[in-house]
Amino acid sequence: MPGRALSFGVMAEAYERFRPGYPVELFDMVMAYAGHPVRTALEIGAGTGKATRLFAEREVAVTATDPDGAMLCELRKHVPANVRTVQAAFEDLRPGEHYGLVYAAAALHWTRPESRWSRMAALLEPGGVFASFSGPIQLADPTVQEAVRAVRTPFLESDEVPSPDGTPAEHDMQWPGTELQRSEWFGGVEQAVIERRLVMSARDYVGHLSTVSAYVVLPASEQEQVFSQIIQVLPETVEIAADITVHLARRNHQQE
Repeated sequence: MPGRALSFGVMAEAYERFRPGYPVELFDMVMAYAGHPVRTALEIGAGTGKATRLFAEREVAVTATDPDGAMLCELRKHVPANVRTVQAAFEDLRPGEHYGLVYAAAALHWTRPESRWSRMAALLEPGGVFASFSGPIQLADPTVQEAVRAVRTPFLESDEVPSPDGTPAEHDMQWPGTELQRSEWFGGVEQAVIERRLVMSARDYVGHLSTVSAYVVLPASEQEQVFSQIIQVLPETVEIAADITVHLARRNHQQE
């Protein structure tokens, strides 16, 4: 898994071009949960800053962290000048400054589970908010989805990220909410879904796939073959289901 976590740098420009951003509704949801204006935030695995700009453009002082220097270089092209960047993996961050919000956008599954929540709590003010939001980008048409699966399977059985704690997809509470509910450091765990539908060209959809870690780690020759096969079975434009699952929790005051 760590190797896949560091595989994105070579794709930084594609990641910025093909990954969708985040809606204002997400910012509003996090602030409503906090119950007061949040002034400082730490972002885990910021990538090219898709989520960074959502918060930084709304008067939140964001410290964006990522282990990949190429990603942060791309991020700096797109975010306000007041965003501070730190090249470091989550596990290498040293507690010192405390933040009103710590969040991860489609990046939490790269962090190590054994110390995840104690580290997270150490970065938060007592009563501070943790937020995680992510969701797969999927073809909305089942027929098209099946056609893509059929040509992808010889190269890749699945391109999805499995639940890190094995929670079945049909369970009401999904990961990381399941872990947060068990953590002594956090309370008030909530889960919500922001429904989203997008339309993109077939070529942009394949461009998106080129940023997905399961494809990134394939040998170059196999990447070329699978993308060629996929583009042939896609219509000119595709509808995408891009729902965002949001998990929110609050750092317990008694854990000092």
